Amino acid sequence: MSEPLEISSKEAKEWLEKETGSIFTPVHEKAQELLHEMKGILDSVSDVCNTLLENSRKEIEKRSRKTYGKARALNKLARLFSKRIGQIEVPDKVSYDSFHDFVQETRKAFTVTEVDIRNWFPRISPFFIMDRRKFLGVFEKASEFLKKLESFQTKEYVKTKKLEETFQIIDNLLVLQGQLADLEAHKKKNEMEKASIERKMAETHQKMTDLRNRENLSQLNQLSMQTEKLRKEVKHNFRHFRKPFIKFQSQVFRKGGLTPEELEKLNQYIEDPFDAFSNEKAEYPILRQILKKLANSMSEGKLKLKSDRKRKAEQDMERIFRNNSLDDLHQRCHETIIQRRQLSTSEETANMKENLSKLQEEFKGLKRTRKRFESEEETMERKLTETQERIHNQKDEIEKNVSDFVGKKILFEA
Repeated sequence: MSEPLEISSKEAKEWLEKETGSIFTPVHEKAQELLHEMKGILDSVSDVCNTLLENSRKEIEKRSRKTYGKARALNKLARLFSKRIGQIEVPDKVSYDSFHDFVQETRKAFTVTEVDIRNWFPRISPFFIMDRRKFLGVFEKASEFLKKLESFQTKEYVKTKKLEETFQIIDNLLVLQGQLADLEAHKKKNEMEKASIERKMAETHQKMTDLRNRENLSQLNQLSMQTEKLRKEVKHNFRHFRKPFIKFQSQVFRKGGLTPEELEKLNQYIEDPFDAFSNEKAEYPILRQILKKLANSMSEGKLKLKSDRKRKAEQDMERIFRNNSLDDLHQRCHETIIQRRQLSTSEETANMKENLSKLQEEFKGLKRTRKRFESEEETMERKLTETQERIHNQKDEIEKNVSDFVGKKILFEA
């Protein structure tokens, strides 16, 4: 077996035209000639339709009782024939598909017209006999020529159908290869822009890190971490008071028992124990007052709690009143809040926080941009894969068609 001929997609169409010219060109030229001739015949049918219209119109104008109805029927029929023939489009560019569609369209129009002739011409008889004969002669010639087109299509033109399709596939292949080149160029540009964004992100991140490591912000971050630890410690120390506080709050709303200041503080202890506790004065006097009134309400039986819950709350209150168990925690909370407040309100810290905020916003914007590039990258990868697969399939199809039609093996260059 001979070696396959390596050929580029740009050369494929010209090569195939040379290889098949002796087969394809004569058939294609004959198809063009047949269509041109059929166009002239259809024009003749249109002309004879116009003759029917004109002659029937003249007879209608005479208002003869004998011919008036027949003339109107013929006029209506001729108008219908003329419209039907006028709607048949002869293709400008000849191909097997356009030839096939034209033949199909013409056959439908002629079939309906033949039915109309059988149904109406006998009713119009014996009037307009010369006009009807002239129309039938032209129409029958058109019908016979249409059979010639149908025979040519099924016996000769159909043989070149696969070849025409192959030429079209080659054109499609060139378009796809152009699209592939555009996609690859776009992908490369996208990758460069994404890399630029990632460099800017790294630079911005480094600036944020440097800013956070500056003394004031570093201390502020340490204080924030310390605050979170203290917040957890306060929550743990107040865990046995949460339920009693909530029930005591409901009781106070109904029956009173706390001053407005104490009630406000009780609400704070329920919502945020750390904030309420750290902002108390030394020895946390308001908390002590609330706990004393809570203890009295519990001992008098006004505040009902489960025995275990009541016992744990009373033990914690005992440690607070007798041993000042919360003094050290309160001092640490209070000092941390004061230090944090002083650092946060300093001009230098405020400037650094403002700069850090701007950098954070810039970093977020860069992340969004990178995400958009990543999304575009995924879309392009999918399109690239689909386009490459379509190119591969079309090359395979062209190679097979050429082998079947010409008897030669070709192989597209990589």
